[in-house]
Amino acid sequence: MPSAIPQSVVAQLTRAAIFLVVTIKSEPGCDAVVRALCGDLAALVRAIGFRDLEGRLSCVMGFGSDAWDRFFGQPRPKDLHPFREIRGRHHAVATPGDILFHIRSSRMDLCFELVTQIMARLGGVVATTDEVHGFNYFDDRDLIGFVDGTENPVEQAAVEATIIGEEDTAFAGGSYVIVQKYLHDLKRWNEVPTEEQEGIVGRTKLSDIELDDAVKPSSAHNALTTIVENGKQLEIVRDNMPFGDAGKGEFGTYFIGYARSPHRIEQMLVNMFVGRPPGNYDRLLDFSRAVTGTLFFVPSATFLENVTTGETAPSVADPSPDKHKIDDASQPQLPPPDGSLGIGSLKGDWT
Repeated sequence: MPSAIPQSVVAQLTRAAIFLVVTIKSEPGCDAVVRALCGDLAALVRAIGFRDLEGRLSCVMGFGSDAWDRFFGQPRPKDLHPFREIRGRHHAVATPGDILFHIRSSRMDLCFELVTQIMARLGGVVATTDEVHGFNYFDDRDLIGFVDGTENPVEQAAVEATIIGEEDTAFAGGSYVIVQKYLHDLKRWNEVPTEEQEGIVGRTKLSDIELDDAVKPSSAHNALTTIVENGKQLEIVRDNMPFGDAGKGEFGTYFIGYARSPHRIEQMLVNMFVGRPPGNYDRLLDFSRAVTGTLFFVPSATFLENVTTGETAPSVADPSPDKHKIDDASQPQLPPPDGSLGIGSLKGDWT
């Protein structure tokens, strides 16, 4: 059988995005509404995106652990579990979320029209946990003033970093995604001298050049979020976006990281919040607070299109062997999915 077609996980980065996380109500009929949207989502994106083909509208739909069991049951993606909160010097919280919609376009109006149509379809069957409207800030900078996304893999490297292959053949073409909403204390951050900020992030602020290892602190953000196993760097694809509400004094970054295994992102977060070694935590967290945290599985587009409104789970394509398999057998070993890591948690980063 042909390989499953992935969702637009590795779509080109855009100037606008909407991140929508919802929970599904338990009333009768809710499941059928959600399942109907699964099968119709691709057509909905095409219909709205056709208004401006250069707008590059796309949407990724992902499911939390409990929602997967509710809608699809067995078989189940082998690494799917609830987000594990992390307690170290700072706290990576775990927050509710059944479905994630990651909507991207070069135009915010296209993003807004799509999210409006999605919510019109879902009607009263969902409750919104979080909705964030992200924007591109000057030359791809975060609100803390540093370029964000420099070290993202591209093209085939991005596919190899994010799309499941032979390691879970029943769900080949799928991916995992972790989202976190960070709020920045910009007043305190802007009081920090630029040279000290550069040491915290691990890059120069103006020119976006990575600091030499001889001068870069071991606690630098980009040092702690670099994961190397058996001599190979394990990459993820980030599509972080700034957001804010100046009237409320709210300034933040929405972190979204895709990977073919959630373990590599989880290890990055452990390094950040607990430290590598423990205690050598990410000093950026002294100024940026995580207020959400959820893990989702992104099934292939083929899987979604095969979802029906009935109770039977859709068949899973039997993909052909993935020629670009990445060996995740050596991923960092984390405790069982009991809701906690038992410890006490971003462009190769935000940079």
